[in-house]
Amino acid sequence: MFIVTPISAFSDNYIWLLQGADNQVVVVDPGDAQAVIATLEKTQQQLTAILITHHHSDHTGGALALSDKFSVPIYGPNNCKFSGISHVLNDGDSINILGHPLLVKAVPGHTLDHITYFYDHPDTPQLFCGDSLFLAGCGRVFEGSMQQMLEAMHYFKQLPAKTLIYCTHEYSLSNLAFAKAIEPNNLDIVAKINQCHALRLNQQPTLPSSIAAELLVNPFLRCDTSTVQQNAAAYASSALATELEVFTVLRNWKNVF
Repeated sequence: MFIVTPISAFSDNYIWLLQGADNQVVVVDPGDAQAVIATLEKTQQQLTAILITHHHSDHTGGALALSDKFSVPIYGPNNCKFSGISHVLNDGDSINILGHPLLVKAVPGHTLDHITYFYDHPDTPQLFCGDSLFLAGCGRVFEGSMQQMLEAMHYFKQLPAKTLIYCTHEYSLSNLAFAKAIEPNNLDIVAKINQCHALRLNQQPTLPSSIAAELLVNPFLRCDTSTVQQNAAAYASSALATELEVFTVLRNWKNVF
């Protein structure tokens, strides 16, 4: 598996630094070039590639500067609005990164160009998912459809339970507050809130999460459970006949929570 280190950027972003068996590294979604450069200078590691999940500037803003400085390729989605990509990726592609295969999966919804990178390690799979899936949350639907975002949730749910989830924002406590509003009697959510509070008090990231944990606390992965369905319907003041209707109510509710 990759050794993964978070690099903090802006107010709540994480740039993930992946290390293989030697001193070579790759970064995922480098919105801030200087934060990456400072880390590389401190650790004396060698940057070999940049991975982009989608075009938003807090994920791409430092990519060109890093690519120019270290003469490394930028991998990203084929329909990306960020013009600096040198290695274009399509849904279902597999790329070799630091000696390990990463599976590319298109997950439009947050943006139309959003992709994720999945390493199916036999012991500890790893998912680098940008703004598509968060601890106890999912990204806002800016460009795609609610149906597309729900399909992304279905993809995440079928990944191995032990998969570690590396998303790119420290949104965990606000997401968990929303999750608790939907499922106030869910003890797994209460326990996760306490765990995340303790981590943040010590200035530690709440990430990575795991698919197993998310299936217990993430309302957007739990749209097929009765408590979530009932409380979504109560909020909407109407009967909700499908999982898509439940998901849509939840995502719109979170937007104003």
